[in-house]
Formats: sequence, C-alpha cells, structure tokens
Amino acid sequence: QVQLVESGGGLVQAGGSLRLSCAASGSTFGNYHAGWFRQSPGKEREFVATISSSGISTSYADSVKGRFTISRDNAKNTVYLQMNSLNPGDTGVYYCARRPRGTGWSTDYSNPDLYDYWGQGTQVTVSS
Repeated sequence: QVQLVESGGGLVQAGGSLRLSCAASGSTFGNYHAGWFRQSPGKEREFVATISSSGISTSYADSVKGRFTISRDNAKNTVYLQMNSLNPGDTGVYYCARRPRGTGWSTDYSNPDLYDYWGQGTQVTVSS
C-alpha cells in the first residue's frame, strides 16, 4: 500500500524558514516525479513545486521561485521542500504527491489530476 507522509510544518514568523519532508512507503519513490501543493482556507489547491524522478529537473510556481527549493533523496524515498523568506501568504496545508513518469516531464505538472497518490498534508502557518 502506497503512503506519503509529510512532516516539518509548524508556526513560524515572517522571514523565517521551514523544511518539509515527504516520506514514501509501499513503492519506490525514485520511479516517480513528485510535487508539492498547498491549500489555504477558501482557496483551491495550488501548485508549489515539482521535481523529476531523478532529481535533475525542477520547476516552481512564480510565487515561491527564489525562496523555495525542492529536492529529493531517492535512497531514503523522501522528497523535501526547503522554504525560506516565508510570508503570511505562504500559510496553508502543504501536500506532497507523486506523478507517474508516464505523464512526461514537460506536461502540465501544475495539474493536480496528474498526481495519483497524496499525503495527508502538514500545516504551515506564517505570522506577521
């Protein structure tokens, strides 16, 4: 049974940093692309970042580019999201998800429908 478990969320002041982790079990995470999404109350789930199965390619939403870094350690079956210079607009529940390589790298990776398994989410709250 495939499971993705996020951790590392919490409460942080504006300008601070957090590092989220997403640990996968039940499958070899390195065989899949991975992504991070977030959702705030009253808003739709939005794309944050994605990383290719090998870890070589990454892409980010414009709102986090230059502040967030996605990475992975396939030996540990884990994907990370380093978040720096956080602001209140980054508040939300952060979800990791996996995307089959068959969907292609240059596809619309911001489309949550392309992701087949999701974690339960971890809350990030940034105070002003």
